[in-house]
Formats: sequence, C-alpha cells, structure tokens
Amino acid sequence: MSPDLPSDRQSRRIRGWTTTLVVCASIVLLGIPVRVIQLQIAPSDSLAAALTHTVSHSVPLVRRGDLLDRRGRLVATTTLGWRAFIDPQESDDPTTLGMRLQDSIGLDALDVDQALSGKLHRRYIPISGLLEDWQIRKLRTQPISGVALETLPVRRYPTGTDGGSIVGMVGFEHDGLSGLEHTLQWKLSPQPGSLEVVRDAGRRAIWIPAGGFDPGRDGDSIRLSIDLEVQRMAESRLSEAVHEYGAAGGRVVIMDPSTGEILAAADVLASPPTSPARLQRHRCVTDPYEPGSTFKPFVWAAATQDGTASPDEVLPTPSSGAHRTSFGRRIRDVHTYGPTSWRRVLVKSLNSGMAIVAERMQQSRLQELISTLGFGHLTACGLPGETRGIVTTPRNWSAYTQTSVAMGHEIAVTPIQMARAFCVFAGDGSIPIPTIHALNQGTTIIRMPVYDADTVQVTRETMGLVMTEGTGRRAQSDLYSMFGKSGTAQLPKKEGGGYHEDRYISSFIAGAPAKQTRIVVLCVIDDPDRSLGRWYGGSTAGPVVKDLVDRVLPYLGIAPDTLMAQRTK
Repeated sequence: MSPDLPSDRQSRRIRGWTTTLVVCASIVLLGIPVRVIQLQIAPSDSLAAALTHTVSHSVPLVRRGDLLDRRGRLVATTTLGWRAFIDPQESDDPTTLGMRLQDSIGLDALDVDQALSGKLHRRYIPISGLLEDWQIRKLRTQPISGVALETLPVRRYPTGTDGGSIVGMVGFEHDGLSGLEHTLQWKLSPQPGSLEVVRDAGRRAIWIPAGGFDPGRDGDSIRLSIDLEVQRMAESRLSEAVHEYGAAGGRVVIMDPSTGEILAAADVLASPPTSPARLQRHRCVTDPYEPGSTFKPFVWAAATQDGTASPDEVLPTPSSGAHRTSFGRRIRDVHTYGPTSWRRVLVKSLNSGMAIVAERMQQSRLQELISTLGFGHLTACGLPGETRGIVTTPRNWSAYTQTSVAMGHEIAVTPIQMARAFCVFAGDGSIPIPTIHALNQGTTIIRMPVYDADTVQVTRETMGLVMTEGTGRRAQSDLYSMFGKSGTAQLPKKEGGGYHEDRYISSFIAGAPAKQTRIVVLCVIDDPDRSLGRWYGGSTAGPVVKDLVDRVLPYLGIAPDTLMAQRTK
C-alpha cells in the first residue's frame, strides 16, 4: 500500500472541516426556526411584556365647545390643565414616591402610597387632581423619577357665579351635569379621536400605521341670548331688593319682545341651598307662582276686543264693602271707588270690576285665551327643568274659577311664561317663542297672534295710566315712558290648601319705551317681610323694574323719550 501523500492528507482535512462546518451550519439554521417557534409558543416573561406593548393607543385632546353671550363674551370655555401620574417601572424606588411628592408639591404621602398599593406592575397611575402653577414648575425644575405630567381639559367660567344656575356645570369627565351644560351636551360635546403608534421593545415609536390617526373634532360653540352685562344688572339689583324687603327670594326676567330672546334671567334666594349655585334649579322656569293682578291686562284686552265691555263703560263696582257675584261669592277691593269705568278698573286694579266682566265671558273663551297665551304649556325656551305651570282643566272649571282667574288667582305661571305673554302688548298683538339662544340676523321669528292691533294700542295706553295714576307710580321712570301692571297675590300654603293671610308674592311687569318697546321686564319678590311695611307689587317689585329700565336701555343704546328727560338735555 502506497503511503499517503501530503496533498491527500490535506484534502481529507479540508473535507472533514467542510463537513463539520456544514453540519454545524445546518444545526444552527435548523435551530433558528425551532427557537422562533419556541419563542412564539412559550416566550419568556420579559419578551412577553415587550410583545404585548408593541402597539400603543391614545386619545388626542379635543375641546368641549364654548358658551358665549349674545355679544361673543366667554361664559364657559375649556382650557388645558396638568395633573401628575406615576410610572412605577420608571422609578428608582417606588416606595419613597409618597414622601418625595409630599415634600416637593405637598401631596399627601399616605394618599400616594394607597394609590400605588398593589399596582406597581402598571405603567400609569394618576395621583393628583388639577395642579397649581407652582406645583407644575416644581416638578419640571426638580423632576422625580417615575413621576410625569399629563394635560387634561379644564372647564372654566370667566363670569364667576353670574348666571350660574342658567349655565350649570360639568363633571370630571366633562359631561354636563346641570343647566345649559347638560341640555346642550349633544352639541357642546367633542368627538373623540384616536392615535395608534407601533413601538419597539424599548417603547420607542417606530411608525403610525395607515389610518392610525383620527384627530377627533372639538365641540360646537354656542352663542346665547343672555347679555352678561344685563344679567349682572338684574342679579345685582334683585339681590338688593331681596335684602331690603326681607324677602325669601326674587326673580327677574328681561326679554326682547320683538324676538323672544331672553336677555337676562336672574334668580336670587335669601338663604341659598348648600349645593353649589351651578347645580341649583332655575326658578324662572321651574317654580310657578300666582301672578295676581299682573294677569288682569290679558283678560281686560280679550273682553275689550270681544266687545264684552268697552273702555268707557261704567260698571257697578261697590262704593264700600264687597261685591257679590251672581253665585254669591264676595269679592273685595283694596280701595273702593263706586261705579267705575272699565278702563279705570284696570288702572286701579279693581277685583270687583274684573269679576263683573268675567261673568259675562264664556268660560271656553277664557280657557282658550289662557292656552293661546302659552300658559299651561312649555315655552321650549331652552332653559332646563321647565314646568308647564298650573291651569285648571275645563272639566274642573267652575264659575268660581272664572272670576278667580280674571283676577290672576287659581292659575300659576312661570316668570318666563309671564314675560313672554306680556310681549303681546309690545307690538302687533302676537307673541314670540322665547329662546335662550341668540338669533342670527334675518332669522324668521314665529309669532302667535292673540289680539288685534287696536286692542293692543288701547290696552297699552291704559297700562300707561297705571304708571301715572295707578299702582305703578313708584315704578315710573323719569327717562323712559312705560306701560305696566303690578300684582300682589297671597302666598298659598304648602299643606292643607288655602292661603296665608299675611304672606304674599309681589310682582311687577312693564314694557319700555312705551311706543317702540325694546324690553319687557318682570320682577317677582317672594314672601317680602310684611313687618317692614312694603309688600305690594308696586312698592317692592316696581322700583326694581324701574331701575332696570333706567340701566338696561341706555346700555342698549336707547335714547330717553320722556318729556322730563328732554327738558334736562
């Protein structure tokens, strides 16, 4: 056998190494898919954590719509605030975070520790409410590992408490809880968006997939009919009156009679409930009251238009004592004047004269009038919690009801209903639909016809005499001509029926200027203290209406129109 040559031995070594390398490479190549399969089927804990967080989802910040007054001033808006949260996995020592945050920004260490208890595996734990500016600066200049800041929307009310129960408030999730914030939730609420980000194992963003970003949509802003300055005037003057007369509370409505827009709706209580003002009901739409003599112009105008009585007809009102109706009811007047004209019945607010003419009217006519004026129906003005008021049904209507309603009793109305109905005397005899929303220029105003123009004219002139010769003398402005009517109704008992003998609801309603009426103002004073000597509507609510006319009309740019005002120029 011939000996191996060196070249043969070298060739065998090369083939051996080659075979070994091929085998090793084959094992490695076969091991890779095996390992991949193994990692997919049973990954390690660290890899599993990374795999489950390869895609992150977040919600872009969107704003709730603003509320603006009729002149575009902010009533409610959304700004950005900051709160702190903890990512325990980013902290060098989560057990000390409570004390460190207490020392840094004043958070309670116990509250922080309780928030972290049992949650150290999480990546996001909110531990504060809205932070103050100094707290934000401290965390930014002296950061704490594991503690970070995040933005959140904050609802702010630049007007403070002005119109608080009208506007209402939102909850933590920015859903409306009360007031217009609640009723307009569907329009103010933003449309949430979404953001999807693909991240690597180190939580670094890699890319945003197609369709992974939806910016969302901010809520719609809404312009209200309320004028903030007029609202402030109403609330301020009403608060003074409630205090001056020792009243339980008061309400004021100021309305534009040509459009039905509510310029102000004030509600003041002498002893406010313990709940926040923005969570309270607004009594201008929720709490009906007996209007008393302020209701008489509606019946007076209907009887005049129908020819049931003429302004100059003399009625057999008593010279003393009480008037007795055909069914035996005794009706008394505060003052007696003897036989009096139908016009003077309204000027002097004689219950007896109203009862005499009411008995001439068909019951169905008075019932129809009440419905046409909107009493007993929702006004749909947009204010939350509105009630229909109280009207006796035709089935229960009696002769007693007929004479009571003519005097403004046995019927309960809300201040918004009353102000809206009184707008009938400010124009052509029709009434608008009241609204809390500012109307755009050119908007078609839907109006309900009630009286003809001649009837409106004579009724307005007669109520002008109320201001100079009747119960409205304390409410007559020196600057503006007015027409109006006072009302003083006994306060009904909460239990057992009947009325209190010495407790009243005092009110006054007026339009100004008399010829081209720009505002209707109603003031209701709830339960004034009779011991102070002033409880009639003309002497309590009347001065409030006068002062508001004198303040609001100049603010609206309406020039004075009385002879006295012209003489002083």
